[in-house]
Parts: sequence; structure tokens; C-alpha cells
Amino acid sequence: MTANLQNPIFTNENKAREWLEARVWRTGPVCPHCGSTGDDVTKLEGKAHRAGVYQCNGCREQFTVTVKSVFERSKIPLTKWLAALFLLTASKKGISAHQVHRSLGISYKSAWFMMHRLREAMRTGGLLPPMGAAGDPVEADETYFGNVKGSRRSRFSVRRKHAVLTLVDRRTGEARSFHVAAAASEEIAPIVRANISKEARLMTDQGTWYKKLGAEFASPETVDHSKDEYVRGDVTTNTVENYFSVFKRGMRGTYQHCAEKHLHRYLAEFDFRYNNRSALGVNDFIRAEILAKGIAGKRLTYRRPHGKGALAAN
Repeated sequence: MTANLQNPIFTNENKAREWLEARVWRTGPVCPHCGSTGDDVTKLEGKAHRAGVYQCNGCREQFTVTVKSVFERSKIPLTKWLAALFLLTASKKGISAHQVHRSLGISYKSAWFMMHRLREAMRTGGLLPPMGAAGDPVEADETYFGNVKGSRRSRFSVRRKHAVLTLVDRRTGEARSFHVAAAASEEIAPIVRANISKEARLMTDQGTWYKKLGAEFASPETVDHSKDEYVRGDVTTNTVENYFSVFKRGMRGTYQHCAEKHLHRYLAEFDFRYNNRSALGVNDFIRAEILAKGIAGKRLTYRRPHGKGALAAN
């Protein structure tokens, strides 16, 4: 299933709500206020109640599937939310807010807010298990792109760029990306220690910040790009370089402009699609379902699309 805008969930509000309920509430409605389920939840029906409203018999609160989610209090129809969700998950290098604005017939401001809310739903939270726990290879590398707003040109006519650190577990195919102030030991070492198992085969380039850090892992291995060495046996950072290739094509070709304060959400978007790609057996329909499940328990409030206080996660 792709973002075919003739599908009933993109044209009928009831069908859209039922589709979302089936993904968010796999075993039946759950009260987002107190967690009650089963007989403790009653569906309110009749002309006096709008479709999709439930009553919790425990805390006495009413709710719908969008309460305490990134869709909460949005005046945009749920049909358009689902269309945007499918467009975002099916586009390998992302889809711009301008394209969503044109495709769905909504304002650019609304499209911009929608896309950031969906990126928030793509973010993984909580304590994640370490990568490479079974002694598997984990690649680590950094890249730079764009220009940091307000940075001045140096004597060599180079502006300060955004720095991104990405870790890729080669066995599971999982990627985790982080926005860092700079490629430096004090920025990179804490992230690597927190996300990679000591038993892992840590594979990096010749970055000086990895020399001391690598000694903390069971099998640190490097390739020397300065000597045109990119592969030595199975030692390489080509996997994470491939991730960066898609990321940069998306950021430069699709999004073009990205404020530093929003970069973590764009990284979550590219991580999400990479971790749920077709090579791992995830098609467009399954990817959309996974994102639909991720809307719950997250909120993103906003007042305006740009400037101070534009977005705040709850």
C-alpha cells in the first residue's frame, strides 16, 4: 500500500480513524490518562457524541485515539494526516513541506507543522540496548553538512558546519544518529560508550578521537582514508558512509534549509527509514504502520513555524 490518495483512509474520516485505532490500539482501546483497558473503557455512541469518543470508567475522562499523541488538538482532518504520514514514510530521501502543501491542498505553515510532528513520532525514546553486544561489527563515523546560522567565514572562507555522528550495527542494520557540536573526543566518546557494547568490533576511520577510545572495546579496527584504504577484509566504514550519502542527498536536495535546533528531528526521520528499509523486509505499508504506532505518548506544541519558541516537545 502506497500513498494512493484514492484509498478510503485518505478520503473518509471514519475509515481513517478506524485504521489508526487498529494500529495504535492493537488489543482494544487504552485510556491515555490512566492506562485502563477492556471493560473499564466504554465507547460513547449516539447523536450526542462525535465518532471515536471513549469514556474511561476508571478516571472518568473522555478520549479519542489522538489524545496525548502528536495528532492531539490538530484541526487538520485525520485523512490528511494519514496521507502525509504515508508520503513521508514512502519517500526515501524525504518529502518537503512545500510538496505536502501542494499535494494535500493545505497551507505551507500547516504542512511544516505536520511534518515536524511526524518526525517527533519517528524518534525512539528510552534506554536502547547496546549495539554489537554479541561481538558484531559496529561502524562509527562523522560527517559535516550545511552552514550553522550566524557562523562567520574564517580566513580560509569556510563556515562552521553542522556535525553528525552515526553508528551502524552491521548485523542488525540499525543506525543511530546524533547531532554533535563538533567531531571531538569530548563530544563523541560519551555517545559511543553509551550506545556500543564493549564486546563489539568497533570500526572507524583514523580520527584522532578514536585512538584512545578504541582501546575500551574488544576489537577496535580502523581504515586509513588518507592512504586510500577503504576496505581491508571485512573492516570498513562504507556502510555508514552509504547512510550519509542518502542523508545528504535528502538534506540538500529535498529540505535544503535546516535550522540547527530542528536537526535532531531530521536525523530521527532518516534513522527511522533506514532502520525500516525494504532491505530488512519492511515495505511502505509496514513502515507506515510502525510510524502510526509511534504517535502515542508524544506531543509537540507550537506557535509559529520559525523563530524562537517555534516547537517544543512535551
